[in-house]
Amino acid sequence: MTFRNLGSARLGIRPAQSAELNTFDYIVVGGGSTGCVVASRLSEDPAVNVLLLEEGPRDRSPYIHIPGAYYKTAQGPLLKRIPWEPMAEQERTETPTMVQARVLGGGSSVNAMIYIRGVPSDYEQWAAMGADGWGYADVLPYFKRAEDNNRFSNDVHGVGGPLGVSDVYYIHPLTRAWLQACQQAGLPYNPDFNSGDPTGCGLYQITARDGRRSSAAVAYLKQARKRSNLRIETGCTVTRVIIEKGRAVGVECAKGTRKIVYRAQREVVLSAGAIASPKLMMLSGLGPADQIRRQGLTVHADIPGVGQNLQDHTEISLVYQLNGPHSYDKYKKLHWKAAAGLNYALFRNGPASSNLIEGGAFWWGNKDETVPDIQYFMVVGAGIEEGVDAVPGGNGCTVNLGQIRPRSRGEVTLASADPLANPRVAPRYFSDPHDLDAITEGTMAALDIMAQPAIASYVETRHAPAPNLNSRADIRTFCQRTAHAALHPSGTCRMGQDDMAVVDPQLRVRGIEGLRIADASIMPTLISGNPNSVCIMIGERAAEFLLT
Repeated sequence: MTFRNLGSARLGIRPAQSAELNTFDYIVVGGGSTGCVVASRLSEDPAVNVLLLEEGPRDRSPYIHIPGAYYKTAQGPLLKRIPWEPMAEQERTETPTMVQARVLGGGSSVNAMIYIRGVPSDYEQWAAMGADGWGYADVLPYFKRAEDNNRFSNDVHGVGGPLGVSDVYYIHPLTRAWLQACQQAGLPYNPDFNSGDPTGCGLYQITARDGRRSSAAVAYLKQARKRSNLRIETGCTVTRVIIEKGRAVGVECAKGTRKIVYRAQREVVLSAGAIASPKLMMLSGLGPADQIRRQGLTVHADIPGVGQNLQDHTEISLVYQLNGPHSYDKYKKLHWKAAAGLNYALFRNGPASSNLIEGGAFWWGNKDETVPDIQYFMVVGAGIEEGVDAVPGGNGCTVNLGQIRPRSRGEVTLASADPLANPRVAPRYFSDPHDLDAITEGTMAALDIMAQPAIASYVETRHAPAPNLNSRADIRTFCQRTAHAALHPSGTCRMGQDDMAVVDPQLRVRGIEGLRIADASIMPTLISGNPNSVCIMIGERAAEFLLT
């Protein structure tokens, strides 16, 4: 059903009392990493009323809060699956999907908690593309403001912020063996990937505090939800932004069988993510005029960049069968699972305190790059993440790697005027051959690492790619056919000052008053690594823009 242009009678709203109760100063659409930050920071001012709307449920599942339960959140019911169009060369027999979080806290409630900021040159590139005030020196104070790090306190790390950032309490022996293998292959050991130079191998820090996940919902809303001026509505799907006389004045949403209008006296902030935010913009008549008219919708502002510039990290998974119970896969057995649970319950330690991806590396796929363009993840198990195979015998490990500065660009467009329908998502992975070449070289390096003595002694056989695929041509074909979404979509409501920019450097939507966007969609380019910390930084900045 399409909910556009619904009158108050059809919505079942009584004009007087209901209109008063449903009016706020600020409405934040999307309770993900950025939206939680924005709502929390805005509500620190007791003089304003804030409404936070989230499509999914509250973050009550115990699996969310236990780091070792990542294997549950990585492929469970807290995810929505969005089909994406593969390129012809990818030869998929069925339509692939990318998962996006559908729960309060968004990706920070279900991801692997890896805390990475990218490199300084990422932000210098943003500034060069017209994002004035978003250079590295500009954004660093906001990373530090958010952070409460349990190991570092220096020029690049902060303490005392809402977001817990910590070392992984429990490091599996296989992770240590893999890091030794990396060093045997020539990678230096790096004690801090967020120092400004991520080169080498090392242990990730994660968004956790005292052995529990520090999601944006926990870090920013746990105390804030006690404030009388903050209202959080979950299970609420926003169907359009209401535009009157060139200004965003509220939103329509569906909650169960009810249809509700909320009014904003000051501003509406879209924080629905790089897939949903451009979709919602277009459903609201804001975007490429021809696309909007094609769906029979009214155009309020012709903004051609909405939905364009889609970027995502592509990921390759190398899966190995081990010659014994050398990974977390052994905890699939009930007695091992019980032992791990008891350890965690008593001491907040042991395997359940691990995010299962403790170690990683940054290295080169393209040697012409000044900083590494490939990121590695040692997953101490097989079949943990959705779409990645387990192994015969049940004991395996996975090396994931991604090309972290993609040149390929895709798009998000409307497939229907129905707000409950998925948009058309065309990432066009590898449309720029540079990306495939780089990830092929990165995969060759990963295979070399797994052949080093420190890790090879644990390996029975290689499950994917098949053991007979060893030439560069074979590996290139394997990468092209099996690459999957790394679930870091961004860029679809790009910040800048040119004709294709959607928001200005203060995140205001061009051509419309009272509307801002604050999420991964505003990134001019995708940063060099996991973007969750960047989404939180964007939330810190957005709130400051709104309050000043």
